[in-house]
Order: sequence, then structure tokens, then C-alpha cells
Amino acid sequence: MRAVPSGRVTTQLPHADVAVVGGGVIGLAAAWRARQRGLEVVVLDRGDLGAGTSRAAAGMLAPVGEADAQERGLLACNLESARRWPAFAQELADVTGVDVGYRACGTLLLARDRDEAEHVERERALRERLGLRVERLLGSQARRRESALAPTLRLALALPDDHAVEPVRVVAALIEACTRAGVHLHPQTPVDDLSALDADRVVIAAGAWSGRLGAGVPVRPVKGQALRLRDPAGPGLCEHVLRFEGGYLVPRGDGRYYLGATMEERGFDTAVTALGVYELLREAAELLPGVLELELDEAFAGLRPGTPDNAPIVGTDPRDERVVWATGHFRNGILLCPVTADLVADELTGARPEHAFRPERFMNDSTDTTATESARA
Repeated sequence: MRAVPSGRVTTQLPHADVAVVGGGVIGLAAAWRARQRGLEVVVLDRGDLGAGTSRAAAGMLAPVGEADAQERGLLACNLESARRWPAFAQELADVTGVDVGYRACGTLLLARDRDEAEHVERERALRERLGLRVERLLGSQARRRESALAPTLRLALALPDDHAVEPVRVVAALIEACTRAGVHLHPQTPVDDLSALDADRVVIAAGAWSGRLGAGVPVRPVKGQALRLRDPAGPGLCEHVLRFEGGYLVPRGDGRYYLGATMEERGFDTAVTALGVYELLREAAELLPGVLELELDEAFAGLRPGTPDNAPIVGTDPRDERVVWATGHFRNGILLCPVTADLVADELTGARPEHAFRPERFMNDSTDTTATESARA
């Protein structure tokens, strides 16, 4: 059996049944579920808990909006996880008292011109073939639902089953749930030596940094620039999530809005650029002019953990039974949090659930090389 390569851990920790490397929503949720199964669990993160990709996420629960004809397995998993989210949010609220901002708001996919309208029509046809709920709206019909939309809007597609949560609140709830359950949390504890961890099993949930902890997992960072905006007058600019060519706008329901996000292959660069900010605001303002009246609270960039097939990597490493991967969720980390946490907990307690996202699909020489190169980027 070939062990996963290792480096160093900076802090000596007591023995645990499970060490989770990565304190974002995936790592925290997996730790909480594992603790609920009776396991002693520690979580280690290179920075503050939830301060990386999870904090930068938009929080869209968008299995319909993200549907792709070539990704049927991922679609099924996304739909199942979306189905679990209301109960997951309620459980967190019951345990911690924290409202994660779950909003059954629905999404509007917008088109401003003929080319984009043709694209929206193709997207509608695809979703109808997949059996997903959609509704075609003329521009005037869409404006009756969202009066601030531009009068030049040509066409829209309503996706009522796409909802949203607020990732910062999800992180806060999961930290509190883990703390109350007895999970030992260790922020500011970088790990690059898995063999130094005194734990029977190790869960790698380090997002875009996961590739640095083992060869054979081609996880790469995909940069996304985004903005946090605020209306001092309160909510009302829009209620639906708005998706359009070049980005999306996610209302929080209280006058705050998330405008994102670029897709850039820039390695681990998280610089915010004037061009990135300009393009986001330009694209959004053509469809929702009032966005330019909002106050700018923050401009930032995050790193999505991408994989060659855009699907996550979840399951025991076939070369080292000690290691369980929970990474590579790309654009769907928040959405897939409930399902991934359950799959990891099952894996840690002896089950080997069948699904399409196990790490075996990448375990060959060519992807070992890809992973190594990605980790060094």
C-alpha cells in the first residue's frame, strides 16, 4: 500500500479517532456528523475557521441553475443535497440558535439581447428534458416579479427550486455545533505532514489546497472575484437570485447583496483587480441599473477547488485506507455540504457508500502528475 505523501504539522495534538484537515463548511460539517456517530474528532485549519473559500462563497443552492447535460451524476447529487438543506438548516438552528439565512427565493436567469435569449431558450429546453421545473418569462413578465429590472430585458427563465443561504452564518452555526458536540477546533494550525497527526483516520477537506496534501487528486484553484454591496435603505432592490452572462446577484433579504463572480485560472492569486470589479458591475447594471446606487462594502477574491470533471472527490484513498478525501466541490461546496458530510461520516464508520465521486477515478500516473503540478502552482 502506497501512503499519501506528507510534510509537517506545527502543533502536537492529542490522539483522536479522526483529524479533519480544513475548517470550511465541508470540513466542519463532516466533523460534526462524525462526532454525532461517537467519534473523537479534531479539526485543523491553516487560518481562521471558514475564512477561506467558504467565506468567499455566494451561498447559492442552485442544482437547476448549474445543471449540465454532461454531468448527470453531479446533478442527481446536487438535487439530493438541495432536498436535504431545509432540514439541515433547521437542525443547525435547533442545536445552535443560529439562523443560516436559508431563503427559498428562486432564481431568474436573464437575457438582455437576442444571443442571450437564444442561450436561455437552450437552457430551458435542456432543463425540461432533464425533468427540472422551469418557467419561461417574457421581459415584461419578469419585470412584474422584479420591478427594478431594466426595461430592455428580453427574456428570463424562472428556476423556483434554486434557493440560497448565507455562508458566513453557515460557518458560524457549524463552529457552534461542533463546539457543543465536543469537536476540538484548532484554527491557525497548518498541516503538511499527515503522518504527524495522531489520528486513526484523516479527512482532507482543505479545498483548493488539498492537492498539496497528496498526489493523485487533481484539485486546482479557480479564482473568483466578487463584491459585497449594501443598500442603506434596506431590502427591496430584488428578491430573487439573478443570474446573467458574466455573473450573479444574490440578495440576503436585508439590504445586503453578493455580486459575483469571475472565473479565472490564476493559480493561488487572490488579488482584486479593477477590471474584475468593473466587469461585474457593468454586466449587472445592464440588467439591474439600481445596483450602481448600492454602497460597496467589500471587494474580495476566493479560490474554488476545481477538478477535471467539475465533480467533488469524496471517499477513502485506495492507496491509504487512513485517508478520506472530501474536496474538489468547485462551484457547489455550500450546496453539497449536507450530502458530503453524511458520505464522509458513513465512510469513517465502516460503510462504503456507492457514488460517482470516489477518488479512484483519478488514481493513475497521469493525474498524479497533474495533481503535483497543481499543488506547486
